[in-house]
Amino acid sequence: MQIRPVLSALRKHRLATLLIALEIALACAVLCNACFLIASRLGMMKIHSGVDESSLAVLSLTGYDGSADVDVNARMLAGLRAIHGMQSVSVINTVPFGQQAGTVGITTDAAGQHYGAVVDIYNGGPGSTQALGLQLVAGQWPQADDYQALQGDFPTDARVLITRSLAEHLWPGVDPLGREFWCDKLHFRVIGVVEHLARARPASRGANAAQWSVFAPAQPGRFLSGTYLLRADPKDLPRVLRDAKAAVAKIAPDVVLDHENSQTLGDLRSTYFQTDRAMAGMLVGVIVALLGVTALGIVGLASFWVQQRRRQIGVRRALGATRGDILRYFQTENFLIVTGGIAVGTALAFALNLVLMQHYELPRLPLYYLPVGALVLWGLGQLAVLGPALRAAAVPPVVATRSV
Repeated sequence: MQIRPVLSALRKHRLATLLIALEIALACAVLCNACFLIASRLGMMKIHSGVDESSLAVLSLTGYDGSADVDVNARMLAGLRAIHGMQSVSVINTVPFGQQAGTVGITTDAAGQHYGAVVDIYNGGPGSTQALGLQLVAGQWPQADDYQALQGDFPTDARVLITRSLAEHLWPGVDPLGREFWCDKLHFRVIGVVEHLARARPASRGANAAQWSVFAPAQPGRFLSGTYLLRADPKDLPRVLRDAKAAVAKIAPDVVLDHENSQTLGDLRSTYFQTDRAMAGMLVGVIVALLGVTALGIVGLASFWVQQRRRQIGVRRALGATRGDILRYFQTENFLIVTGGIAVGTALAFALNLVLMQHYELPRLPLYYLPVGALVLWGLGQLAVLGPALRAAAVPPVVATRSV
């Protein structure tokens, strides 16, 4: 089929054609970015925390004076370890999907001239690495003399574990063991690398930095108390956590149990990603509504044009055009309009992504979302125009003679 008659007809209806093309362009831009956001949210929800989530829970206390840290730790550790089914209890400052704690910027030189990354530092007492179930891939575990008393929120000079992701970021292609990094006057030396350890709030710094974590061994005491990592058999864990919560009032009646942050790690994960699930559902609704409006616009315009062109269609049928010729004419016309809209929508998609990158720290839109969006809109356009096109193809040749 020659394209020239189709283009000539579109030029006679410039305004309607332009409006539909712009609607498709907007749909293309929103579709590509919304699908990218949904995929990013779903991908983040599947993040590997690096710990044995099914066997872990956290118990968080508050409401006591800092001078009582040592006494509270002693009573809580002894009391919690006595609970039936409890495999281990250790002190830690936070857990994956738990409260934000220990987020700092680090440099790879003592002078602070070479920026490294923003990381989460986990301070954990003896037994916490085993309880977490971390997977060591290089180096060694902290030894007994590595667990030093804290003089502040972080150790001043520590031998630490880092994740593989952080090691590759700080020293790409180089053995990280023995390497050093600093946070102002705080000094850290890498003695081991673990496969995964998600930061407490993995989505806070984007997908690339979700595993930038450091584990620093520390002795429970003045600056490490009130948050207890509980390990039990997965089938016993809910009951063990309930017993632990109930035991707090007897073990330490002078403290307050933080119910919101005292949960199994599975529940903490579910709570943390609750907003992401809602956002993904909302974006799916936006996509469905936008595609529905776009399809209705195409159907309405095509139906209007069929009604306006009934005489011309009848003349073409009388001159020998088949139903297939009429059907292909309207499908070709729709394809050209959708293609023009997609061309503009591609530029709009990148422009929208730049805005999201600047204001919401999102990564760049991958190129493969563009052909996917184009295929969806081309398919939608052909399906939407099919009904009006079939009605046009059914116009009999006698219609041309009725108007004479």
